[in-house]
Amino acid sequence: MKNKWKIGFLLLFGINLLFAIVMLSLVMLPSKGPQTSKLNVPMGEHVSFHVKSNKNDLNKLINHYLKEEAADSPIDYQIILGREVELYGTLPFFSEELNMKLTFEPKALENGDLVLQQKSMTIGSLHLPISYVLNFISENYKIPKGVDIRPKDKLIYVNMKQLKLKSDIKIKADKFDLKKDDIRFTILVPVK
Repeated sequence: MKNKWKIGFLLLFGINLLFAIVMLSLVMLPSKGPQTSKLNVPMGEHVSFHVKSNKNDLNKLINHYLKEEAADSPIDYQIILGREVELYGTLPFFSEELNMKLTFEPKALENGDLVLQQKSMTIGSLHLPISYVLNFISENYKIPKGVDIRPKDKLIYVNMKQLKLKSDIKIKADKFDLKKDDIRFTILVPVK
């Protein structure tokens, strides 16, 4: 009988020892998951994020950006997105200030830029040629880098990639439908 207990003890000890060796070897072996040095990650210059916005949020963002970029401009102006893009400002006329409102039809281009085609213009009760007013704006208002006013074509071209944003972030306009309040951008964040 003593022999049976001895054999049982040795058998149980062997099973425990084998279990401990198997567990220790499983813990010590490297995992089969991907190693960070071998990950197949595309190494581009930018990572893109797609953003859908609305007119109200974009109004806040645009006017905040304009305040920072044109803080030292002697003339105040603001942009409001309604059914169209509306630019409000003042024009000096002798010793008076005339209120001005210009409306534009926005269009997102395939390259990610934005074109604002002139639709209407009111300056007080005067009717001035659109090209004259756009030329006056480009010469007297501080316009952010990347915004090109083209008086002869009666449009404003916004090169979205040239807009100066923090951390060298770039923006592409994908869709700019104000009537449906469907505004979509791609934000390109540099990773290099």
